[in-house]
Amino acid sequence: MEAAGTLERGLAVLRALATGPRRPVRATDLVRATGLARSTVDRVLATLAHLGYVRAEGRDVLPAPRLMELGEAYLAGSGLRDALAPLASRLADELDESVSLAVRDGDGVRFIVQCTRRRTMSVTFRVGDLLPADRCAAGLALLDPATPWAEDDQLIEPGLIAVAMPVRDGEGRAVCAVSVVSHTSRHTVGELRDHCAGALRKTVGEMEAALAAPTPDPARAGLTGGVDRSRGDKQELGMGFLQSLARGLAVMVALGTARGGLTLADCAKATGLPRATVRRAVQALERLGYAGADGARFTLLPRVLELGYAHLSGLTFGEVVQPHLADLVARVRESASVAVLSGDDVVYVARVQTVSLMSINITVGTRFPAYATSMGRVLLAELPGERLAAIVPRRLSPRTVTSKAELRALVRQAAEDGYALVDQELEEGVRSIAVPVRDRRGRTVAAVNVATHAGRASNATLLRDVLPALRETAARMEADLAHVHAAVDG
Repeated sequence: MEAAGTLERGLAVLRALATGPRRPVRATDLVRATGLARSTVDRVLATLAHLGYVRAEGRDVLPAPRLMELGEAYLAGSGLRDALAPLASRLADELDESVSLAVRDGDGVRFIVQCTRRRTMSVTFRVGDLLPADRCAAGLALLDPATPWAEDDQLIEPGLIAVAMPVRDGEGRAVCAVSVVSHTSRHTVGELRDHCAGALRKTVGEMEAALAAPTPDPARAGLTGGVDRSRGDKQELGMGFLQSLARGLAVMVALGTARGGLTLADCAKATGLPRATVRRAVQALERLGYAGADGARFTLLPRVLELGYAHLSGLTFGEVVQPHLADLVARVRESASVAVLSGDDVVYVARVQTVSLMSINITVGTRFPAYATSMGRVLLAELPGERLAAIVPRRLSPRTVTSKAELRALVRQAAEDGYALVDQELEEGVRSIAVPVRDRRGRTVAAVNVATHAGRASNATLLRDVLPALRETAARMEADLAHVHAAVDG
């Protein structure tokens, strides 16, 4: 059972790391929180860092966005979010109130979908958050699903009210609850019930119909054969790498690859692991409340969301990209930034400045005309032709391109090349190169650049030495943003 013990110790470290206050912790903090030996915690952290689940900043350790793939495995495997989130979002739009979906988790309920309204006073529950079942409308609806609805009249927090109804699957089991949440500044709880009753009842019926629809049998879903990468990692990293922990986490992710879970044989196929190894990992997950059996199949349980999902889903765009910017600056020894398009300008949302006697004075929030910057040209490549044609470039330096036709050609070239290099067009002496940062659908949502003084790096140097590092950094940003945006989109 040593392998299972290693997985349990690794998950204990993850729990301590992810469920504490939102701040960096050190290995010594995790030793106190888990009771494990320092050497064990160090090996667990080294393994998690290699897998991309945590990152180190000096002696501090923080959860990394890739850790969200464990929670994503539960959300995808349960099928509830993917089937019901569009209906919850439509209900929120129709009522102009926040709507949530929650499932039972022990004595509490855990949120799996949040469709919030953006107001000065708004609901701040996150996917993965846990509330006492007897103190919120969703929990009350699931504690007694025979009732037509449940109400929360400021039980969980003064001013917060909610009305909820249970949602049943094709076998009549109450598998989640849908809540409409508001504030006493807008409604009394009775007014909220009257406001949403008809639409809520109709939506619950549609949700139950969606859950009753047949789904593909995961055993016939064409699972691809997985590869056990832990073997190569062990050979590369030696005693510092806990292979059993890596394999156990791979099993967790695999259990979410098909709605309704996987058999041990399917999971062994999906991970490339021996069936005995999979069985030991699943048994450990069952003991910890992270997995359960449904006949011959095993599914992940909502408790998986406690492993950092709520905390990480609350990261801002700037917080996600900032560590990657810092790594880039350390690598190329030049300042780097991330910007988004706002009208015809770029707005800086993250920046790391290198230490230099002569530096470029830019801060987060700075705006520049997009047409004269490398990040701007990357971002302008996403605009329709008429928007780009409406931009009238003006001279900002002796090198600024002011011809509309030439600007359009340069933007088209940036789209084809996948990068833009601007040489002293914004200001004399400032040279920069940028690449796009794309979302999960392949749309450019931001750009990342490296800027330098023209005397320190030629155009050829930027293309040879900086462009490859920029592209690698953008790829890492995109991977982390995909995890975070999956929670937001859900």
